[in-house]
Amino acid sequence: MTLEIVDADLSHLPALQAIYAHWVTTGLASFEEVPPDVAEMDRRRSEVQARGLPYLAAVDGAAVQGFAYLGPYRTRPAYRFTVEDSVYVAPGAHGRGVGRALLSRLIALAEAGNLRQMVAIIGDSANRASIGLHGALGFQRMGVLRSVGFKHGRWVDSVVMQRALGAGDRLLP
Repeated sequence: MTLEIVDADLSHLPALQAIYAHWVTTGLASFEEVPPDVAEMDRRRSEVQARGLPYLAAVDGAAVQGFAYLGPYRTRPAYRFTVEDSVYVAPGAHGRGVGRALLSRLIALAEAGNLRQMVAIIGDSANRASIGLHGALGFQRMGVLRSVGFKHGRWVDSVVMQRALGAGDRLLP
């Protein structure tokens, strides 16, 4: 696989929507229960990019293998140096470095943008792939929010992980 990480644009949206729809309907990484359509995915992408934050696609030739983006951790001004990451890999593309390539690029772009902390809120405490990926890239497990979601007929945890970016809290912004 020859993977390229690019800024997601309109041409990627049908594939991004299909990837996300798969995980919304079959998985626990997202607590959404009804997949958004392409127009809603475009609105979300545009909102992220309008904030100056990355929204990326991982492509192999013409095939989109995954996508990732940063969003504000919270909207209050005091959180302005903290972002939350989201990473989704296409079914069948797991274990090929797609998630690592996407998350690594998000971290690099966040550090270049003078952000100081990145938070991951991982759906399902049994999501070993996402927890392992984040741990391998320097995130520390901060805790588990037990049974905060209910999806697919069962209670679902959220795992909170965090990683300092650049100088982190060692220096004032």
